[in-house]
Amino acid sequence: MTKFDIEISEVGPRDGLQSISAIMSTEDKIAWIDALVAAGIPEIEVGSFVPATLLPQLADTHQLVEHAKQYKGLSIAVLVPNLRGAQNALKTSPTKMSIPLSVSETHSLRNVKRTHKQMLEEVANIAQFIKSLPVENRPKFEGGLATAFGCTIEGSVNEDSVVSLAVALMEAGCDEVGLSDTTGSGNPAQVKRLIKKVWAAVGKENLSGIHLHNTRGQGLANALAAIEVGITTVDSSMGGIGGCPAAPGASGNIVTEDLVFMLEAMGLRTGINFEKLFEAREILAKALPNEQLYGFTPNAGLPKGFKYAR
Repeated sequence: MTKFDIEISEVGPRDGLQSISAIMSTEDKIAWIDALVAAGIPEIEVGSFVPATLLPQLADTHQLVEHAKQYKGLSIAVLVPNLRGAQNALKTSPTKMSIPLSVSETHSLRNVKRTHKQMLEEVANIAQFIKSLPVENRPKFEGGLATAFGCTIEGSVNEDSVVSLAVALMEAGCDEVGLSDTTGSGNPAQVKRLIKKVWAAVGKENLSGIHLHNTRGQGLANALAAIEVGITTVDSSMGGIGGCPAAPGASGNIVTEDLVFMLEAMGLRTGINFEKLFEAREILAKALPNEQLYGFTPNAGLPKGFKYAR
């Protein structure tokens, strides 16, 4: 796929679905993924390799990875909680594999039942396992710094701790790190400041993406702040579905449809077609009729005379 100004990583099939009780059928997920690809979404996080007993909503992730591999150029992302999950994921050869390391250790214990030390050991073991694979089967390995902007359990998070854990993740073998506002606590000034601090510690080339939640209505403002300082990949979720089961009160991700409108209206190319994006939303709405979908752009429509960025 063509490289555009900002890459949208659609996380709805993973982050969106893991936080709702309804189980979307594999058939509907496949139709949704197909529609997202048709809309021009360059990266899709199709699921997570966690035990089905914990997240039955994501039990078919391996099937979704295999299906998505038919699309040449599509970045297929998955999340893994530990080495075992990574080994299962690597059997399917995804493009990108992320592991969450919560800066809040309390959140880490609740989310993956591991301390920072234990998680870094998992990361090192995964990195070593990846190196044992043929080069063509090695995914990009990202360490996601969860609760980087605040925690609903511990409260404020020390920025120096975020930086030190970013360094530790790179030293343990990650190819890159990502910043996650898991609880929607961040603000634009904080976003800019923390990105610059992490860049200074690990290099700008090792932090290109950010994952934001809209819990307090700051999602798009935070995305814009990140883009203004140079972030090039932004996670979002169609309809704003999602959240974090381990973080009380953490509501959904920023809305893909609204994010794309903001970027295209600003003259930043995303490569995404709105007509087809809205068609993908209809598939999601029909598959999950009892779930509320958010977004101003789908409801208001595109303004008269709207033109895509060139």
